[in-house]
Amino acid sequence: MPAFHITRFAFLIFHFAFTFYFLLHLAPMWEPYKKGFKAYLQLERSLSDNSIEAYLRDVDKLTSYLETAEPKTPAQLELEDLQQFIKWISELGINPASQARTISGIKGFYKYCLIENIVTKDPTALLEAPKLKRALPDTLSFEEIENIINQLDLSKPDGGRNKAILETMYSCGLRVSEVVNLQLSCLYLDVGFVRVIGKGNKERLVPIGSDAIKYINIYRQNIRVHQPIQKGFEDILFLNKHGKQLSRVMIFYIIKDLAFKANIKKNISPHTFRHSFATHLVEGGADLRAVQEMLGHESITTTEIYTHLDRDYLRSTLQQFHPAFKGTN
Repeated sequence: MPAFHITRFAFLIFHFAFTFYFLLHLAPMWEPYKKGFKAYLQLERSLSDNSIEAYLRDVDKLTSYLETAEPKTPAQLELEDLQQFIKWISELGINPASQARTISGIKGFYKYCLIENIVTKDPTALLEAPKLKRALPDTLSFEEIENIINQLDLSKPDGGRNKAILETMYSCGLRVSEVVNLQLSCLYLDVGFVRVIGKGNKERLVPIGSDAIKYINIYRQNIRVHQPIQKGFEDILFLNKHGKQLSRVMIFYIIKDLAFKANIKKNISPHTFRHSFATHLVEGGADLRAVQEMLGHESITTTEIYTHLDRDYLRSTLQQFHPAFKGTN
């Protein structure tokens, strides 16, 4: 047998032997930690199912790496091991943003390990994420938002519902998940507020504008009241034609279709309404802490992106109208 085939055969034997060893030893060894971490995310952090799955995928990536390296428990891993892990996922072609997301997940896992005394020191403390260029999201002007909303056919029941949805999204700066979960019992329209259940089941009170109040009332009194409602969805404000809760994807398609009809070429999603809400507040001089509270951001640094948007707006205005700035970049 040629040497090449012997070497290749030996490699395959080694690979299968190592994989068998991993399945027999490493996978069961990490399984209790993963189960405990999942329970921590559910019970202590109250995260959504999607967020929990994302965190567990990050830990799965780490155990996949350990399959190719030296099998270790969480307590045995050092900073150097994790740095090699980041190098490994980088070589797999995972982009810097996804690398940063994975590092965040591993840091969250080790936070849990510290709480549960699984480890005595955190090897992720000095683990650095790739430097990311913060991308500024597309925003809509007030006129563009009006143009999008004006594409609705209000002669149809879903047109009246969709107008109430879009007015609420822009008026309150809600996430799409917060819109689809908005409950009748959380509306305090007589005093101009809605109670929003955001990320991690955290609640906040958000002011709501008169136009949004007007079209919510029209939807409730003239459309929703005539609709058969499925059991379990009686308190959900916005319903689909089957009397159930709308999906986030449905709102995405509604907005994409309206933007196309309005001939707006920007990259638009439901989150664009939220970005536009915040940007217009900051451009109007709103206090950043107030904007943070209304958006439900845990950290002020997340809200600070809108100050960058505002600076870009100021710069473009100067370049357009000020003699000293014309023609500069």
